[in-house]
Amino acid sequence: MREIGIYLRGLTLFVAGIVVGTLSMQPISAQENRSAGLRLNHVGIAVKDFDQSLNFYTKVMGFRVAFRFPSPDGKPTTTYFQINRDTFLEMAPASATVPAGITHIGIESPNVKSTITQLRQAGATVADFRVSGPTKALLSDTNDPNGIRLELIELTPDSLHKKAEESWK
Repeated sequence: MREIGIYLRGLTLFVAGIVVGTLSMQPISAQENRSAGLRLNHVGIAVKDFDQSLNFYTKVMGFRVAFRFPSPDGKPTTTYFQINRDTFLEMAPASATVPAGITHIGIESPNVKSTITQLRQAGATVADFRVSGPTKALLSDTNDPNGIRLELIELTPDSLHKKAEESWK
């Protein structure tokens, strides 16, 4: 009889653990659903000495140049380094209006239109999406509470990012 009591007590604790675990997991699941599919794509930086930074990121860090935008006057311009298959560093020269440092964080979305809608429903101010002329990706912007620009990006099949990812070896 005592063995049955021990068994029932163990079973009760087991069932109670499942109930408590299930209830506590629901808020976590809801948070995960909101950001489902979002991931870091790139970080944008502005640099004081473009050539020195180019040398550092290619020769010291070993990042390959994935793509860059041509400059008609031959001056340094925006360059994307590929850190791994699907993560990039976007580098541009600093200027009087863009000081050296982090300029933005690129957050990739599988569907930027849907992400814009979800963020707006959650209270964020988010710009309508646009097509980036140079990269052919779909872009939008929002800012975090600290003023850090978050660039939402959806890679289209013909985007330069997607082509770089596909050529990664």
